[in-house]
Amino acid sequence: MATSKDSIVALSSGRLPAGIAVIRVSGPKTRFVLETIAGGGIKDRCTTLRKLMAPDGSVIDHGLVVFFPGPSSFTGEDVGEFHVHGSHAVAAKMLETLTGFAGVRHAEPGEFTRRAFLNGKLNLVETEALADLVNAETEAQRRFAVRNAEGAQSGLYSGWRRRLIHARAMIEAEIDFADEEDVPGSVSKAVWTDVATMADEIERHIQGFKAAEIIRDGFEVVILGAPNAGKSSLFNALAQREAAIVTDEPGTTRDLLEVVLDLHGMRVRVVDTAGLREAAGKVETIGIERARAKAGGADLVLLLEDMVDPQPVGAVPTGVPLLRIGTKADLMGARRGPYDLAISSKEGTGISELLDEIAGRAAAAVGGAGDILPSRLRHVELLKEAKDFLSAALSGQSLELRAEELRVATDRLGRIIGAVDVEDMLDVIFSQFCIGK
Repeated sequence: MATSKDSIVALSSGRLPAGIAVIRVSGPKTRFVLETIAGGGIKDRCTTLRKLMAPDGSVIDHGLVVFFPGPSSFTGEDVGEFHVHGSHAVAAKMLETLTGFAGVRHAEPGEFTRRAFLNGKLNLVETEALADLVNAETEAQRRFAVRNAEGAQSGLYSGWRRRLIHARAMIEAEIDFADEEDVPGSVSKAVWTDVATMADEIERHIQGFKAAEIIRDGFEVVILGAPNAGKSSLFNALAQREAAIVTDEPGTTRDLLEVVLDLHGMRVRVVDTAGLREAAGKVETIGIERARAKAGGADLVLLLEDMVDPQPVGAVPTGVPLLRIGTKADLMGARRGPYDLAISSKEGTGISELLDEIAGRAAAAVGGAGDILPSRLRHVELLKEAKDFLSAALSGQSLELRAEELRVATDRLGRIIGAVDVEDMLDVIFSQFCIGK
């Protein structure tokens, strides 16, 4: 357990004013400041209604006080909370009073979670998942963050790491202790099949990063079409507000506009773009280039065409899922043409069907809800390095060098969860082979 010399304090609830403000304290001074402000006799893990007093004898507020003794607390240290009325004045007075004690200061961003990590209450992956949970905006983000915060992702990485530690122990035992009676012969031959299986598992896991990006950052939908094809009208209809200027003048939209939707629990980012045409001014040309570039990296492109007066748009991005949308359906009657969907932004015709189609494609892009996915680029980079070292170990000749490749791969997995300890391998060797008995 890491020992902190100072105690930290912060407002841990939401934006003020609010019904209740929760002010959290962590560190060696926690019990002292709680009992000084709220009086003695506070029972562990029990909320107690108290009159909260400043050191000068003035009353700050009446509120609830709770004390969590370490190490059985979020940070692993003594932790206390004051639940007070959520006004700016009360919270400010409480923070001023608490930081007036010697050895108590304002917490830095993320410092409570940092102390939890240093005290072994969370590993790095669970810490990142907690940050995702705090920032979750959609149901899919919440489910993803909760599962990782409960250890699904770190459990996968820890499992791979344990298998590699065991493999190294078997190999290095054969190298260094082949003459010992309690060390089986040729044990290294039995581990390579599992190493190959693990390399394949890691590669498949890496491929899931795109789905994780969609959950975290959103499924990106780009609207393309000729000028006056109804792009901005559709954009406003999806946003349910006047987010883009709509006029009959071609080239009104020149920059990228974005709105975020929550469709069936999925985060979807819809981007409006400049109308595609050949003859355009300098500024509009830049907008058209940005539109084509944005569409090239989208998860879905909506290619709009005015069914009353179709206009060419030139080349469209290839390799990107595309829906051909006919617009101004209110002017076409029963005639719809060769489109995937026909809509009228003016009357709302086809909009709900389009939203359902986008939501379905976003859900399909994410895949099964039970998949464990890498949630950070940091994870992917380290996983790729680990996989490369495993591949080198599988193709190597010298047993000593192959064992070294496994050691480095184990190190990369350990860096993901923040657990790198060379003693782990020795524990396996001594427990299984009785070496040094």
